[in-house]
Amino acid sequence: MKKTHQAINFSEKFAKITDLWQPRVIAEMNDYQFKVVRIEGDFIWHDHTDTDETFIVLRGQLRIDFRDGAVSIGPGEMFVVPKGVEHKPFAEKEVHLLLIEPRGVLNTGHAGGDRTAQNDIWI
Repeated sequence: MKKTHQAINFSEKFAKITDLWQPRVIAEMNDYQFKVVRIEGDFIWHDHTDTDETFIVLRGQLRIDFRDGAVSIGPGEMFVVPKGVEHKPFAEKEVHLLLIEPRGVLNTGHAGGDRTAQNDIWI
């Protein structure tokens, strides 16, 4: 059986996502997952006590609020939120993100609630 090699196309993956704030796994590297997600509006305050979280903006303008300020991230930019730092993503208009985090990390950390997405859904 011949193995096929195929690049992952972000546009094709985002076209399969209909819901906002629902990260979908597109690849794994060791114990880390690469997740794409469409977001718009305000999220909830949360943190991840055991891991950093990487946000890479592919389209749109993302603001991540912190208790002591905020950072804006545009297309082609990234930001790493250190573990244990409380944060709240916000997008005035729809943003396409690539998230990199360890397998099993909940999008709402320990905050829970109705914004918590199901983990390990691949597209």
